[in-house]
Amino acid sequence: MKRILLVDDHSIVRDGLRNLIELENDLQVTGEAASGAEAIQLVRKNTFDAMVLDISMPDKNGVDTLHELKHVAPQLPVLVLSGYAEDQYALNLMRNGCKGYLSKNADSDEIILAIRTVAAGKRYISAELAELMTNELSHPSEKQLHETLSDREFQVFVKLATGQTPTAIADELFISIKTVSTYRSRILEKMAMKSNADLTYYAIKYGLLN
Repeated sequence: MKRILLVDDHSIVRDGLRNLIELENDLQVTGEAASGAEAIQLVRKNTFDAMVLDISMPDKNGVDTLHELKHVAPQLPVLVLSGYAEDQYALNLMRNGCKGYLSKNADSDEIILAIRTVAAGKRYISAELAELMTNELSHPSEKQLHETLSDREFQVFVKLATGQTPTAIADELFISIKTVSTYRSRILEKMAMKSNADLTYYAIKYGLLN
């Protein structure tokens, strides 16, 4: 029996996923969290075979949660089940540790298949994600600007785009304000932009914010 941790700030989504999973003989929901911080606490105290993680959550979003899991439970497979389409976040997150990425619009059979695959320690590549990966290999120069950022740069980018101050970002990520400023400079250079307002406009345009 594979033990699954559900992480989503919407109880109705967790209820739906739990009801779906409970129909399967080989899967069991043994933990639920409404935030990234709560999920990290559960992972520290319990053993799970897979985490199903949303991106958009209060206090610690899915990107931050995935990054912290690298240090807390690096072997825990994570399936990101998100309201964002694959072309917005998937490639970045797959590069940085998640085992699979699936839109919440996927049908129930595919969601179960993805959870089962990830819980078995394998990668789950949806048809949409496979096409994105193929396009990236065939046309590497056609990456979106945010896809050129490193894991940490992408974290800082999202926070800057939402209007967080360097001080708040430094506190959340446990780094210095000077380091945040360094990341900001790199991000602006890589994305050929001049200000935080440019980052916000870009993030809204590509659906990277709530």
